[in-house]
Amino acid sequence: MARRAAARRTHAGHGGRWLIAIGLFKLAKGAALLLLAFGLLSLLHKDVAAAAEHWVRLLRVDPDNRLIHSLLVRIFNVTPKQLREFSVGSFLYSAIFLTEGVGLLGRRHWAEYMALISTGLFIPVEAFELSLHFTLVKLAVTLVNFGIVWYLAAGIRRGN
Repeated sequence: MARRAAARRTHAGHGGRWLIAIGLFKLAKGAALLLLAFGLLSLLHKDVAAAAEHWVRLLRVDPDNRLIHSLLVRIFNVTPKQLREFSVGSFLYSAIFLTEGVGLLGRRHWAEYMALISTGLFIPVEAFELSLHFTLVKLAVTLVNFGIVWYLAAGIRRGN
């Protein structure tokens, strides 16, 4: 009983701020994926190439840029089946991230386990991707996710 009270006090203090930050981060990722899923669905019965060209003009991006050009080539080849699949995947990941975020903000112990497992599962994939094509963004994402896993694992181990 005293251990649980001490664990609650730990979460209420400095450690609780990190849990809230992780929860807000998960909510932001979930909201972004939810918007992406609805955006993909909205493209389902439209000309994807025309929509991509519209956004390129609207954002004043150089279509001759190597990265933009390769992205546009991929977008032009997307089929309606792929749009549906990407949309479903985005909805599923969104549901996972939103559940984790709400659970972490509600200080639910199950959410710590869920976030630990779901984040930890991607670290080997991220490390492999980093070894194939190193970028600072990939390194930052991997380090942030590793920090989240470390923090959650340490909190669970302490019994928080």
